[in-house]
Amino acid sequence: MSRIEFDFTNMAAPQRGITAEEIKTACEAAPGVAQALKEKRKSHAWRELPYTDEKLISDMEAEAERINRDFESFVVLGIGGSALGSRAMFTALKHLKYNELPREKRGVRFYVADNVDPDGLNALFDVIDPEKTVFHVITKSGNTVETVTQFMLAARLIADKVSDISKNIIVTTDKEKGNVKRIADNCGFKTYVVPDGVGGRFSVFSPVGLLSAAVLGIDIRAMLKGAADMDEVACVPSLHDNPAFMYAALTCAAMKKGVNINVMMPYSDALKDTSEWFCQLWAESLGKRYDNSGRLIEIGQTPVRALGVTDQHSQVQLYTEGPYDKLITFIEVKKFRTELVIPKAPMAVYDAEYLAGQSFNKLISSEMYATRYAVTRAGKMNLLISLDELDEYTFGALIMFFETATAAAGEFLDINAFDQPGVEEGKLATFALMGREGYEKKAEEMTAAEKSIDGLVMNF
Repeated sequence: MSRIEFDFTNMAAPQRGITAEEIKTACEAAPGVAQALKEKRKSHAWRELPYTDEKLISDMEAEAERINRDFESFVVLGIGGSALGSRAMFTALKHLKYNELPREKRGVRFYVADNVDPDGLNALFDVIDPEKTVFHVITKSGNTVETVTQFMLAARLIADKVSDISKNIIVTTDKEKGNVKRIADNCGFKTYVVPDGVGGRFSVFSPVGLLSAAVLGIDIRAMLKGAADMDEVACVPSLHDNPAFMYAALTCAAMKKGVNINVMMPYSDALKDTSEWFCQLWAESLGKRYDNSGRLIEIGQTPVRALGVTDQHSQVQLYTEGPYDKLITFIEVKKFRTELVIPKAPMAVYDAEYLAGQSFNKLISSEMYATRYAVTRAGKMNLLISLDELDEYTFGALIMFFETATAAAGEFLDINAFDQPGVEEGKLATFALMGREGYEKKAEEMTAAEKSIDGLVMNF
């Protein structure tokens, strides 16, 4: 069974590293964090998702069989947590050029539409046939304007070709309320539920992500087993026996030293989108103005995605010689699916001759350890998460590791990691600008605010 190793040796960087005293303080706080999360478990339904009912899994697998049998494409319509988890799973566990493989080597083509960029949406519909596509509409509230408009476009294009669009649309939303739920009931769409207590960024192991997994032929049970095993480890109150708590404690201690940027840097193309998923999880959960007592703290750590080896040539100069405001979370995959040898070239390559006969596997590993060495020598804090290999079990464990670490970080920081009040204002303003009934006062407020500001604008 695949294994994950967490190495935090380099968090004790000379200039601004985490001290033994700070680790001791975190050790003393850890049992309280464990107890708080235990008491909140009933309201944190995302922690129960690894134990998903077999009946629900079988239902999604049957639906996936229908989709792969009768259709050519599957499109996720969602935004944020409703989309990023599916994309992360897709790139982590499937062929990196999956949609370009011949049909006999893959299932339906898989796409995630997570924006309302008109050019992006138009490009998607240029390469799919709506009549031969199933759209998975995902919105917990049922009122997410981006997803609703995506759905309206897809439904119109399907309806222009077929009389019954119900076979082409699946909805995952709240069990009883919301606009999309009402539409689904009226139209007879197949529906799945986002359970109460499961926010979008914690929803990967609900039908939000599991239906995508089923459609892609991913081993759902192995993935959930990895998550469940990590959940068991992440309940342990001892800091030195709980890697999720240790990750949370170290990053929170770094924040208090002014290290407010967390660079997630996997050395694997397959984990690039997992970094994108992490960015939402970490930013939306931990960026808060007030603590739980209402005290102004304005805390948070900005997550940044970097890809090894690519971003060694675009960002690492900053990480080594720039300000002491970053920690780097390296992720390595020890055993790739492919062992690729560097061949002897058909011409003289001079100083590069020594590379022939070695492997790209060794090269990417050497690049990672070399970069880690360089930033450590520069006195910058960094962590290393090593995966024996990237399979369903390990991916499930990794996702649960980060989710639990995020929840624990909320406890260490004494903030609510499960709301996002800073996002709500933008949603209300969008409703107002788009003319939604009931938001007239907000539109007036925005107009008045704009008139009261002398804009500074340059044309070029």
